[in-house]
Amino acid sequence: MPKQWRTKEEKLFRKFLLLNRGYMTKLKIIQTRSIIDRPEKQKKIIEALGLGRPNWERVHNDTPQIRGMIKKVTHLVKVEEVKE
Repeated sequence: MPKQWRTKEEKLFRKFLLLNRGYMTKLKIIQTRSIIDRPEKQKKIIEALGLGRPNWERVHNDTPQIRGMIKKVTHLVKVEEVKE
C-alpha cells in the first residue's frame, strides 16, 4: 500500500514533482583530475558518478544526492548545468 500524503504541503509537493518530472535540469559532470593517491571514499564517489578517468563526462539529473556527491569531490570535477 502506498504511503499516504498527510499534509496539504506534501500533496502539493507531490503534484509538483509529478508535473515537472520531464523538465528537471541536468548536470554535466566532467572529471578534471586523477583519483590516484586519493582516499578510498573519494574513489568510490567518482565511480558512483560514472566517472573514472580525467576528461570523462556524464550527465545526471540535478538531485540533492548528486549535489552532495559533487560537493565531496569538487576538487576533482567540473560541473556545468545543461538545459534540455
